[in-house]
Amino acid sequence: MQQINPDDVLAAVSASFGRRIIGVVSVATLGLLLIYLAVFQPPALGWQVFLLVIGAGSIWLAMRMWQATRHTVVLTETELRDTAGNVLATIDEIESIDRGFFAFKPSNGFLLKTKSPGTRSWQPGLWWRIGRRIGVGGMTPGSQSKSVSEIIAIKVAQRDMGNPS
Repeated sequence: MQQINPDDVLAAVSASFGRRIIGVVSVATLGLLLIYLAVFQPPALGWQVFLLVIGAGSIWLAMRMWQATRHTVVLTETELRDTAGNVLATIDEIESIDRGFFAFKPSNGFLLKTKSPGTRSWQPGLWWRIGRRIGVGGMTPGSQSKSVSEIIAIKVAQRDMGNPS
């Protein structure tokens, strides 16, 4: 029987270069347009400050999205992690997975519920974590997310039945 290496990648979710460009350019363009409106067609002072803050926030978000989506979310025998070294969840910690149409999940993604809460974290366009919930997806292809979520569902079902392999 073949030995299973816990570090072998079973499946991965990553944003393609085209998706990254479209997403980042869209958000950055929004920020530049808002700043342009605030500077060259200034509304009342309160609205001008609002437009500048939201515009700057959009540009910051575009930069964060570009940095985050260069990484990949990988599933191994024991955990779901990204290539930046962040462990999203171990298979033992996953309580349930939701891929439903009405789930509060990222676009083209899935939602995990863990047994214990983790630190709040966000990698725009790739994954987020709030308490016990982890959303994976966003700028990722649905086919990759579906594969990863189905393997996780199988692993969780095997674990719950007491079959480790």
